[in-house]
Amino acid sequence: MTDAPAVVAATEAWLASVVIGLNLCPFARKPQRAGTIRYAVSSARDDEAVMADLLRECQLLDEQPAEQLETTLLIIPEHLQDFFDFNHFLNLADWLLERYSYTGVYQLATFHPHYQFADTAPDDAENLTNRAPYPILHLLREDSMAKVLDQYPDPEAIPENNIRRVSALSEAQRRQLFPYLFAT
Repeated sequence: MTDAPAVVAATEAWLASVVIGLNLCPFARKPQRAGTIRYAVSSARDDEAVMADLLRECQLLDEQPAEQLETTLLIIPEHLQDFFDFNHFLNLADWLLERYSYTGVYQLATFHPHYQFADTAPDDAENLTNRAPYPILHLLREDSMAKVLDQYPDPEAIPENNIRRVSALSEAQRRQLFPYLFAT
């Protein structure tokens, strides 16, 4: 059984220290300060249950204005621990968004303890930009993203800037920011 408060606490700490602390997402600070980020802990142990949770979170975003609920982090501590399985599951998640007419309404950003971009080695620093304590499906409102991207200078440079930031981290900083990667 998952300790949901501990999962949320670890995720909030990661968001504050890594995503916001390293400024990997220049748009995350505002909803965090406003308290409009939902941390939903899934107890799912199979793909079907994760799909049901994802659909529920989309519907919840439908019911709430962005001023009250901007975004949701669906945290999956009991399933999709293998990155290959997680990556394969994303095809189902995309299908769900399309099936329920959420394409163009919500988009997914994804995070995983073993995240690995294509054409990278597992230990390449750039993978740290998407490494989190648990598998996470981050539901973003496309309208909100379009607004902030229109106002942000050079959004295309964000990934490259992020790679530079995480590449510059010392081993001690990596251990501090990503303790779950070094746990034995």
